[in-house]
Amino acid sequence: MKFSLLKILRLLKNSFAFNKPHHVQWMLTYRCNYRCKSCDVWRDQKPMKELSTEEVKLGLDVLRRMGVIEIVFSGGNPLLRDDIGEIIEYASRYFITTVYDNGSQAVKKINALRKADFVAISLDTLDEKKYDYLKGIHGAWRKTLNAVQILHDQGITVGVSPTISQLNMHEILDFTEHFTSKRIPVLYCLYQHDALEHPLFQIGEKDEELEIVDKASLTKICDALIEKKTEQSGILITKKMLRVLSTLYSSGKRNWECKALHSFFMIDPQGRIAGCHLQEPVATIFDLPKAWNSQKLDNLREKYRGCNQCSYMCYMFYSLHANVKGNLEIIKDQWRNAKSLTSL
Repeated sequence: MKFSLLKILRLLKNSFAFNKPHHVQWMLTYRCNYRCKSCDVWRDQKPMKELSTEEVKLGLDVLRRMGVIEIVFSGGNPLLRDDIGEIIEYASRYFITTVYDNGSQAVKKINALRKADFVAISLDTLDEKKYDYLKGIHGAWRKTLNAVQILHDQGITVGVSPTISQLNMHEILDFTEHFTSKRIPVLYCLYQHDALEHPLFQIGEKDEELEIVDKASLTKICDALIEKKTEQSGILITKKMLRVLSTLYSSGKRNWECKALHSFFMIDPQGRIAGCHLQEPVATIFDLPKAWNSQKLDNLREKYRGCNQCSYMCYMFYSLHANVKGNLEIIKDQWRNAKSLTSL
């Protein structure tokens, strides 16, 4: 990651700001060319009007003025947008900019990705047949590994992002060692399914094959990753997050409150805002500044703090690190990783 001095100063200033959203996940499109078992977004590919390039830029200007630090572009597959290069270039001027890909488009859009601060490529296993089965596409595994290697060789900060499920959880420690030893970081997700009736969009229903039932083993994996972080870099999850996951799966206790609409929120392809993808829209990106300090959103924040309907790792992470101390913990953890991964 190479930040300009102006960008660094802005990010530090916003890190110390109170009552500001710091993390945003923007689903630029629902379009997807894969058929993943863990996701149902691809099942509903009805034509949808997406924000234009200029509208996305105007939305990014709104987020900049609101004090946002980090933007994560996802989907669907955001690289399927023809204007993704222009969007990434604009976003990277002001935010820590992460872009997700399923491994199919990264090489084609490599010049666009040079402007991103981090590229996360979905990869769940080192088993070729299992991965192609999970993605529903023959040849996906080879294409994904090739994309990771090419981006890494080109000096782009790329990492692999496994979704931990019952089907691959016993591989995760070896998987982590394989990539971190090559100075390719690992950013973890956790298989979940939607539990509410009227979400912003639907990720998927319960899949018995993926549902984590061996909770004791997942607890041991979390504890082992805590130990690994002491010895090596490239494990892109904080110890605080791992401890909370370990407690959740060992005892069922939730040691966090959701901070949706406080430290983070979601944006859909039409520019609608929701605390998370499980909730209904509350505003658009263009009227959000006026709504941010409203009683309506304060009431929703209070409601979400008591929500126990999910364990999506991204929402947990942003909730756990939802203050100045949390921002500094993230900066400290990622600075250590960045120093190690760039000191070849």
